[in-house]
Amino acid sequence: MIADLLTIQEHFGHIKGIRLVYMGDARYNMANSWMVTCAKMGMHLTLCSSKSYFPDPELVKTCEEIAATTGGSITLTEDAVAGTTNQDVVYTDVWVSMGEPDEAWAERIDDLSPYQVNRAVMDRAGKDAIFMHCLPAFHDLKTEIGKEKGEQFGFTELEVTDEVFESEQSVVFDEAENRMHTIKAIMASTLGAF
Repeated sequence: MIADLLTIQEHFGHIKGIRLVYMGDARYNMANSWMVTCAKMGMHLTLCSSKSYFPDPELVKTCEEIAATTGGSITLTEDAVAGTTNQDVVYTDVWVSMGEPDEAWAERIDDLSPYQVNRAVMDRAGKDAIFMHCLPAFHDLKTEIGKEKGEQFGFTELEVTDEVFESEQSVVFDEAENRMHTIKAIMASTLGAF
């Protein structure tokens, strides 16, 4: 999250008040981390997914309480059009984690396809919006797993289209580079404490 915040700061010059939409499976680590981060930083988070992929209600409640003190907000919606309109940041993650069974792939592809980040999503977000992804991404079939699963399940792109991933709005490699810088900063800060 620190690397992602640095990337947002670099592109917008501020963090507070940023509107970020997370598309896809909102039950696990990335969406949960964004909820906590946005709540604490006074950002406006929209989690865009079907209800069966919404996060734990208790965590949502806690984050809403925190956001109320920082000027931030947490919104959950199934509406991909409303959820992606006028956003500063469009964020997604893989729909299926490594090692999950084939049934998970089939189910998630079917359930989450309406939440794919594509050109229409970025157009709704706005011309100044950026695209972020924690990587790796299934935006083409040029990886061994991407090729294998693409052939097995009949897709060429999953959570994000190659058009968006390779676009000028994509900051995924700035984001990845910033992990190195923020990790070094945390290590230096931690080691300095001893």
